[in-house]
Amino acid sequence: MFWKFDLHTTSHIDQLLDREDVTLRELMEEDDVLQECKAQNRRLLLFLSQDHCMTELVNLITTEPPADLEEKSRFKFPNIACELLTSDVSLINDKLGGDESLLETLYHFLEQDPPLNPLLASFFSKTIGNLIARKTEQVISFLRKKDGFIDLVLKHIDASAMMDLLLRLISCVEPAPLRQEVLNWLSEEKLIQRLTELIHTGKDEERQSNASQTLCDIIRLSRDQANQMQENVEADPLLAVLESQESVAGLLKTMFEGERSEASIVNGTQVLLTLLETRRSGLEGLMDLYSQGYERSYTVNSSILHAIEPHLKDFQQLLLNPPKKSAILTTVGLLEEPLGNARLHVARLVAALLQTSAPSVCQELCKLTTMDQLLDLFFKYSWNNFLHFQVELCVASILNHSVPEEQEVKLGSQPRPLFQKCRLVQRILDAWEENDQIQAEGGARRGNMGHLTRMANMVVQNLEKGPVQSQISDLIKELPEDCRGHWESFVDETLRETNRRNTVELVSTIQSPSASPTHKYKLFFLLNHTSIPFYTFCNFLTLILCVSQVSTHNLHSSSEDDDMESPFPNDLSLQQVGSHSTMTTHLSAHEERPLF
Repeated sequence: MFWKFDLHTTSHIDQLLDREDVTLRELMEEDDVLQECKAQNRRLLLFLSQDHCMTELVNLITTEPPADLEEKSRFKFPNIACELLTSDVSLINDKLGGDESLLETLYHFLEQDPPLNPLLASFFSKTIGNLIARKTEQVISFLRKKDGFIDLVLKHIDASAMMDLLLRLISCVEPAPLRQEVLNWLSEEKLIQRLTELIHTGKDEERQSNASQTLCDIIRLSRDQANQMQENVEADPLLAVLESQESVAGLLKTMFEGERSEASIVNGTQVLLTLLETRRSGLEGLMDLYSQGYERSYTVNSSILHAIEPHLKDFQQLLLNPPKKSAILTTVGLLEEPLGNARLHVARLVAALLQTSAPSVCQELCKLTTMDQLLDLFFKYSWNNFLHFQVELCVASILNHSVPEEQEVKLGSQPRPLFQKCRLVQRILDAWEENDQIQAEGGARRGNMGHLTRMANMVVQNLEKGPVQSQISDLIKELPEDCRGHWESFVDETLRETNRRNTVELVSTIQSPSASPTHKYKLFFLLNHTSIPFYTFCNFLTLILCVSQVSTHNLHSSSEDDDMESPFPNDLSLQQVGSHSTMTTHLSAHEERPLF
């Protein structure tokens, strides 16, 4: 029941505004000042938009508060000031964006010596970002007049707020012609080249990391926007520079020039991985990760691959001689020589390169015996599941890549080097025997056995069908007789039994209150552990459990007859899961967890 009386209460802010001597600080002390501002309280907005109030608000977000204030309340007023300035009220936006003296005060914040206060930097970035979106032409015109704007932003790139500011310039400018002008301006200012230079070994690691992340975000944003644009729209100049052979070569030179630090290698490789990214199309792209590869909406630019190819030997050297790391204590004991982030990123890069199926790149990887080195690391670091997954992706890419047999000798992505030089079958058998021996002596099962099982299953599946079925069949026949017999016995007995044990049937029985047979069904969700990674299974399992919880919850209606006449819909759960009403998979009961 609602009372038929108007019970609106008068805000205390209105009472304060009745006073002639009210100050901005007094209003900011009120808990509902932001709420009243967003509710378009006319009297409050007129007060806030006065010159002296706007100046004070801008000063609050750009000036370091006194150090002697209590830490709890030190940034109270700067925070409130930022929220008021970015409350998306047109009167405040117009005043801030149209007053050049206020913009100058904001800009002066960038002219400070580094490092910036990270909190004030976030207030500044949020305020400028809001103006870029709401008062685009005025703010862009103001910034373009400043010759050193890009220099100042990059000088403070160690503050993540500066990354956000650059990304807002790239993604939040409308309309399209103005956005193109901004992109051309940033390209003329050599933004990409300057960010690339910041990844140099001699730079601060925080600056390296932020520069790398900014480049990665620019690539993704530019590609997303390019996909949404019409074909006759001018190309994105920043993306064109990033994907050019000259730019990628410059990045690689920066990574490997002088002393090779892990931070420089990792940050540079992250940019390369982003350049090599291809899109997957929804659920089926995940389900068919190994059997069909990645569904792409675009192909990798060949200029990227041409620039990377001459430096594959440098990445190979990183696998052999990585940056030195001290021993670390793990949950399975002391690790004298950790794998390191650099070698892990090299493995990620090799996996991404193999997925492109570029003939010259695959041939060079074969010549360098990179896959052999990765398999050595796979067995050496038996508890590093991040590495295991990347090596598994490499094997999957090789086994799923179809090329005419007459080209097989030339291409390293074909299975012949994998089975002959890398001795994949022999390594699987040897590792399995060693693990059995360790377990027989009371030791723990090795951490890479789940991935090893999936790799063995991949070989078996491609023997039965697949793009390289005939090649693999011939390669198995070429194995030494004792090894071939051992493999056949392993597949028929050991692997079959392992797959049987690792198969877990997850059944959720959903029954309507009527107990009618037509209102009962079972939802089977069996995931083939050879098709998708374990984390994907976990995502699906979580969804299934949530659906089951909702489905089996007894929602009481006002009438028992309603329950009888309105059974739980038989297809609702399946619709929530996806387009597949029945999916088959296996879960490895011994799937290992990443440790280091």
